[in-house]
Order: sequence, then structure tokens, then C-alpha cells
Amino acid sequence: MTAPTAPAGLGGRRLPSLLTSDGRSAAAGWALRRPVVFLVLWYAVTRVLVLLAMWVAATWFQTPAGVGHLHPSVGDILESWDSVWYRRIATGGYPVPLPADPETGLLTYSAWAFYPAFPMLVRVLMWTGLPFELAAVALNLVLGAACTVLVWKCFNFALHAAPQPARERLALVAGLLWCLYPATAILVMPYTEALAGALIALSLLLLMRRSYALVAVVAIALGFTRAAAPAIACAAIAHLVLRWREDRAAGTRPLSGQRTSAVAMLAATAASSLAWPVVVGLASGLPMAFFDVQAAWGQKPESGPFVLWLAWAWDAHGVVGVAVLVGLVATYIALILGRHGRWLAIELRVWALAYPLYLLAVVRPITSMWRFLLLDFPIAALVASVAMRTSTGASVVPHWRRRVGLVALALLAGQLWFTCTLLTYVPWAATPP
Repeated sequence: MTAPTAPAGLGGRRLPSLLTSDGRSAAAGWALRRPVVFLVLWYAVTRVLVLLAMWVAATWFQTPAGVGHLHPSVGDILESWDSVWYRRIATGGYPVPLPADPETGLLTYSAWAFYPAFPMLVRVLMWTGLPFELAAVALNLVLGAACTVLVWKCFNFALHAAPQPARERLALVAGLLWCLYPATAILVMPYTEALAGALIALSLLLLMRRSYALVAVVAIALGFTRAAAPAIACAAIAHLVLRWREDRAAGTRPLSGQRTSAVAMLAATAASSLAWPVVVGLASGLPMAFFDVQAAWGQKPESGPFVLWLAWAWDAHGVVGVAVLVGLVATYIALILGRHGRWLAIELRVWALAYPLYLLAVVRPITSMWRFLLLDFPIAALVASVAMRTSTGASVVPHWRRRVGLVALALLAGQLWFTCTLLTYVPWAATPP
């Protein structure tokens, strides 16, 4: 009996069977037939690895002075850093009036620097009697799994396209690698990244599906979760411009039947960018209160976009430091715009450009950039494409599994480094995750 004929791939080339022929294993075929189940199982395995890394960090890297007792545990790692602030919000709300320095009168550190959506969801779960830590970790485990599936769906999305097995394989590998990003330990901790990632991926997926009214709803929710709406707005504008051109080229009325919802979407993304700062201003009676609190935490964008990063690179290594920084940014942009980013939808590529550039423009050089970039999930798609040496998934190197395996091992090593170095707290000698 002859092997079944493989489906045609991109560019008319024949693709290998998804099952056992041409070197494909039955396990790989099962993963591609049930990708959601496989991704959730993979996410669960990687969370076990994250908790194991936390145990290593607590046992050998966390000093007792950082936690206040002689036997640091995984629980101490989970409850560290910004988790303390989210606990305060979930259990006691936001302080009014805003705390200020008694000597200078300037606003100082307070919970108002943190967005409310995640701690308020945790508070709802706490109504069941769960303590904060258990409620927050359980919520993030669920949100992280949902985020993983949504990220994969974004990678795998193709409007009005027939099934593309090769692209599906590439998208699945990208989703698996995203779960191994060094900072994914944050997805377990009481932090907002899991919720923000799920909302960002959902908004981009809805945008690609042209569900503009739903994008508007998700964008408003994102405005109370994380400062990422400006980059979503860029993706929405790029999407509408491209669709306008496509509709005109097809001889149809541009955005037929969806103009109102498209305008509502743009208005919602704009409002989302300012929603929480406006709420903080109204609650405190100080219009610039949110930005003043952010300044107390060290965020002072008045120096100008990108200036702080360039100055940091110059102070550290002079011309070489600036050249390396610019080179890294230029390489990343070239990958997104080049062949390794071409298989992604335009909305994802614009997000992948706008979001990190937005961070470089408004965030000072801090180690927290590692976790901020977790939300730039198209990075995983680029890594998968480079590792498999493909731009569509239709033709990959014969030893692509070995290459992807080496990348996965490198990411696991990075995960251990992030957990042991940045999640542990040593008084006067620690940097935040």
C-alpha cells in the first residue's frame, strides 16, 4: 500500500505527511491534530520546571536576610518584589490621599503605580476564602495557559486561507518556545503579565478576525491592566489601512458595514492609553498624580525618547556600547521585516515593532525589561523560524528538531538564570525582575 499523498504547501511545494512518513513521528502528528491539548500540557510541564527553578533559587541563592527567616522557600520567591504591592491592593485597595514625602511634599511610592485589573480579579477569588497567594497563583496558572493558546492562535492565523500544515508546525514550535522564555516564571507569580498577555493576544487575534467591537472592549480592559494600548493602536491602524487598500482593490466599499465599529475601536485604544492615569487623577484631585507616582519609582520620560538607553549604553561602554545597542535593535527590526517575520500577520509584525520601541522610548534601563519583553511574543516566532531555517515552514532543514532542542536548552538555562538572579532578593544588592 502506498503512503497517502501529502497536501500541497505554500508555493505549490509538496509537504511531508503529518503522521509517520518522511520522518514525522506519530507523536508529532498527534500534537498537530490536537494542538490546544498539547500546548496546555506543555505549559503545565514548563510550570513544573519554573517551580523547580524557584526551589533551586530559594535553596541556594536566596539569603535569609532577604526573606526574614532562616529557611527561604518557593513561597518566599512567589511572594517577592511587586507581589507585595498587588497583595496590598487586593486586600486593602488604594491609599487615599496619595502618600507624599513629608519633607518635600512630592508624591512617593504607592500602590497607585500598579494597574487594578489583576488585583481586583484576585480579590474576587478571595471572596471564596482563598488566601491572596493561592488565589493569585491559581488565577495566573489559568491565565497563563489561556495566554499560551491565544499566542499560538495568533501565530497560526491566516485569513481566508486553506489549511497549511507546514505553517501549523512552525506556529506550534513558536508557541512551545514562548513557554520557555527566561522570564516566564513571572506568569506563575502574583504579577500582571499573564492577564496582560492574554488580553494583548486576544485583542490582536480579534483584530485579525475583523471583530472590531470586541477589540474595543478588550482594549478598555487592557487599559486597566498594563500600559500597552499605544502599540495595540499602531497594529489597529496598520490593519485598517491595509484592509482599506484591499477593499478598494477588490472594488468594494472600504470597511463596508464596519466603519462605526472601526472608529469605536480606534477611540477605545486611545481612551485605554489614558484610562488609568485619568482615574488616578480624579481619585487624588491631582491631574498628574499617576505620572508623579511613576517618577517616584524612577520613570522620568521627560529626558526624551530613547535618550536614557543611549546614555546608559554610552556610560557603560562608550561608542561600542551604543553601537551594540543600535545593532541589536536594527537586527531585531530586520528580522521582523525580513523573511523570518514574513509568515506572521501584519498585525503581529506591527505589534512586534511598536511595543519594544515604545518600551525603549518611555522605560528607563532596568532589569524589568526582561519580563516586559515577555509580552513581545513574536520574538518566539522569529526564534522558531531561524532555528528551523525557514520563512514559511514549507521547507526546513532535516535536523531542525536538534536545532530547536538546543534553543530550548538555552532558554531553560536562561530561565534558571532569571529565576536565581533576579527573583531572589538580597538587601542592598539586588535588581528587580
